Amino acid sequence: MTELPGRAGATLGSSDPPKHDRLRGLIQHAFMKRNLLALEEPIRAVAQQVFAQLKGVQSFDFKDVSSQFTVKVLMAALGLPMGDEALVPEQEVRDNAVLMVQSDARTRTKGPEHIAAYNWVQDYASKVIAMRRKEPRNDLISHFALAEIDGDRLDEREVLLTTTTLIMAGVESLGGFMMMFAYNLASFHEARKAVVAKPELLADAIEESLRYNTSAQRFRRRLMKDVTIHGQTMKEGDFVCLAYGSGNRDERQYPNPDVYDITRKPRGHLGFGGGVHACLGTAIARLSVKIAFEEFHKVVPDYKRLADQLPWMPSSTFRSPLRLDLVAQ
Repeated sequence: MTELPGRAGATLGSSDPPKHDRLRGLIQHAFMKRNLLALEEPIRAVAQQVFAQLKGVQSFDFKDVSSQFTVKVLMAALGLPMGDEALVPEQEVRDNAVLMVQSDARTRTKGPEHIAAYNWVQDYASKVIAMRRKEPRNDLISHFALAEIDGDRLDEREVLLTTTTLIMAGVESLGGFMMMFAYNLASFHEARKAVVAKPELLADAIEESLRYNTSAQRFRRRLMKDVTIHGQTMKEGDFVCLAYGSGNRDERQYPNPDVYDITRKPRGHLGFGGGVHACLGTAIARLSVKIAFEEFHKVVPDYKRLADQLPWMPSSTFRSPLRLDLVAQ
C-alpha cells in the first residue's frame, strides 16, 4: 500500500466502514442496471472489432486480443476518450494501464516504471474528469462526478482515485478473468464445444470458471479483532491471507471440487471476493466476458492450447497466464 502514495485508506479496497460504506454508496450509483444496459452495445462493438482480427489466423496469443478488449471496454465504460477525440494515442493509454498493475518479477514490488505509469494514468484521468464535470455523459466518470446522497458528493481526489482504481482492477481482474476462462475452455474440450453449440451456457460456464480457477486467488488483510476459525485463533493486528481459490475448492461446499463442470451452478463462490469488500464491478465483468466469448466463438469456434507449460503472472494475489498461445482447428 505504500508503493502508490495516497491510496491507502482512500479507496474501496483499502478502507473499512464507515468510510467504505460512504464511498461504496456513492460509487455504486454508477453501476445501476440502467447504466450497465447502456454499455452492452458499445461492449459488443469493441468485441466485434477486436476479434475480427483473428479471421483466418491459424495461431495466436489470446493475451494480445484480450488485453485490447479489456482496455477498450474500460475506456468506453469509464468515458476515457478514444478515436478522434482522444487526448493521447489509445496505445499509450493501454500500455500505461497494463504497466501500472504489474510488479517486478523478482522483488514482487513495483519499480519506478510501474509507479511512473500509475502517475501517467492519474494525470490523464484528471484531465478527463475535468471535461466530464463541465459536460457530463452517460459514462462511469460522469456518474462518479455527479453522484450525490443527501448532499454528499465525491470530491475531486475521490473521483480520481476511484477512476484509477477501477482501471487497475479492470485491467488486472477483467484481463485475468478472460485469460483464465479461455485457458479453461481451451483445456476442457467438451465444455468448449458445449458453449459454442449453445451460447446460452456461457453464463454458467463463467460462474464455474470463477469457482474452479479464479484469477483473484488471495488477498492480504490485517485483523481488526481476534478471530477463531476451526480452533485456530488469530489476534487483532495479525496479517492474514484470504485464500479465495482454496475456498472455491472446498469439498464441504462443492462435490468433486477439482472437476470443471459447467452444469454445476456454483452458488456462493468467492471468484469476486465476499463481504463488504466484494467486487463492485461484478455485473460489468460478467457482461463483458459473456459478450466477448460470444463474438470470439463466432470467429474461432474450435481451438486448443499450443503449449502444455505456460508462463504465469508473477503475483501473490492474481493468477493468470502471461501468454496463452492458441491454435485454431
